Amino acid sequence: MALIALLGRNIRRHRNAQGISQEELAFRAEMKRSYVSGIELGKRKPSVDALERLADALRVDPRSLLDPDRHTK
Repeated sequence: MALIALLGRNIRRHRNAQGISQEELAFRAEMKRSYVSGIELGKRKPSVDALERLADALRVDPRSLLDPDRHTK
């Protein structure tokens, strides 16, 4: 699986597990909802700063967003 697609899948999985919308995640991460959507769809390549902000907003370790085994657990 491509890293960008994996990242998007893991962000979506964490977000859905917490029961929050893309809009809420974007608000928490101080991003536009369309940018979060693009990341989840694998169409945007976030910076390290954006990755960190998303992890903080989701209250997860940033490494978990890139873990290839996370989408199967």
